[in-house]
Formats: sequence, C-alpha cells, structure tokens
Amino acid sequence: MAVSGSKEFEIAADPATVMAALVAVERLPEWSSAHKSVTVESTHPDGRPHRVRMTASVVGITDEQVVEYTFDGDEKVVWTLVSSTQQKQQDGSYVLTANGNGGTHVAFSLTIDPRIPVPGFLVKKAQNMALDTASKGLTKFVEG
Repeated sequence: MAVSGSKEFEIAADPATVMAALVAVERLPEWSSAHKSVTVESTHPDGRPHRVRMTASVVGITDEQVVEYTFDGDEKVVWTLVSSTQQKQQDGSYVLTANGNGGTHVAFSLTIDPRIPVPGFLVKKAQNMALDTASKGLTKFVEG
C-alpha cells in the first residue's frame, strides 16, 4: 500500500543555492542519516545527476535502490524509482520558490510503496523520518 506525505518549510538561502545542495546527491549521506552510500551512474547533458544508485536504511530495513532524477531549472527536482530491493514505488520532489526575503520556500513530497508487507506504524515512522530529514537535514546542510 503506497503512502504519501508532504512538508513545506523555509531555508535562509536563495533557490539556486538550495538546488545546488540537492544536485550534489553524492553528499546526501552528510545530511540524511538514512542514506549510507550514493553513486551517480549517469548525468544529464548539463552535468546534473540522472541515474543514481543508493543504499538507504530506515527503521532497520536496508534498501538498495536506483532512482532517476529530472530537473526544471533551479525550481524543481523530481525523482522516480527505477529498481529497489524493498520498494515497488518511490516518487519524490522538491519545489523551490523564492520567498521574497532572500530565502527559499521548499515544498517536499514523497510517495513510497513497500515491496513486502510492513506494519502501518513502521511505514508511517519511515515516512515521518523522511519528511523530517528533508526539512531539518537539508536546512542545516544548506544554512551551515
């Protein structure tokens, strides 16, 4: 059963700076404790990551996954699951908007569908951890 969640938050940096942090997927383990390793397998013509292999561990479940990223300037990044040992589906996005104060309003959304039956409370816990990491981890990484 797929579960979806979203979170909106502010970062005290312009959208280009926030996007630069998101583009640096190989640095994901620095701000997301769930991500153990990240390898960029291919890039878009502009050098941004396209296909990325990663190992993530959440609520005691380790997943080897491959995702594909697409970008819309410095405003949006979207990823879709290509393969995974633990998930049937994963779709996520960050939408960045200048907030008028020199900062960025971030809208994060994530949908996951575990491959194996997982108790609902564990799926919810994993989802909440992902939403928390997306906001607090990314904010700390960007703002220093």
